[in-house]
Amino acid sequence: MLVIADLHIGWEIALAQEGIHVPSQTPKILAKLLGLIDLCKPTSLLLLGDVKHTIAKVELAEWQDIPNFFEALLKKVSDIKVVMGNHDGNLESLLPENVKLFPSTGIAVGEAGFSHGNAWPAPEVLSCRSLVMGHVHPTVAFKDPIGFRITAQVWVKAKINGELLAKAYLKSLGVQVDGKANANAVKLLYQKVNVRLRASQLFIMPYFSDFLGGRPINRSNGDRYPRAIEYLEPVLRSGSVDFDNAETYLLDGTFLGTVKQLKFLS
Repeated sequence: MLVIADLHIGWEIALAQEGIHVPSQTPKILAKLLGLIDLCKPTSLLLLGDVKHTIAKVELAEWQDIPNFFEALLKKVSDIKVVMGNHDGNLESLLPENVKLFPSTGIAVGEAGFSHGNAWPAPEVLSCRSLVMGHVHPTVAFKDPIGFRITAQVWVKAKINGELLAKAYLKSLGVQVDGKANANAVKLLYQKVNVRLRASQLFIMPYFSDFLGGRPINRSNGDRYPRAIEYLEPVLRSGSVDFDNAETYLLDGTFLGTVKQLKFLS
């Protein structure tokens, strides 16, 4: 299975509305993805949300670009699944009939649970050992002594505290967990809603499109970034993710260090 996240097809429309006119970049995104398919030869393709850019509506250009995009993919991969993202309003009307559409709460594939990240994962996703999400657009920023800054897209791998995650999930369901029960939040979650939480690590995917901006996760100015991500990911907001000690990797797999180690470079 080949998994990608955050294509944001049609982002040029938002620029055009501000008077900045950029030719459609959808052919370049498609060419990049088809190249990966030829290289990896997957039997299944999974898109983790934000296929389109406009949030609640469908722009005229998207009526052409998105159906053509998927028709080209179906010639290479017959099994295509899409997990809805927060930008994917009315996406269903643009997809070919044989593309399978799932809610943003995600799907489980073996020991990996995939969701977009804007909503709590489904119970079966939380039952997987690894959670995989998009939505955040993680990057790292590097600044030299004279102030020149560059950014690079990264993968993020972080450990999850199951007890804290279970407590936060219960709270989202309206189930209060007192201090005494906190030590058994995972057990209580199973008793209350039959969710056997096993998630122990989180992977945050980089955005697939080369034309988007990202969020520097190694910002060194206090807690500005942690506060900024609170509205982005319920799992991150739960306090269960050891984000400071999360590992970061460039797109070619190069290990950069932990988020905490990289803060002095931003």
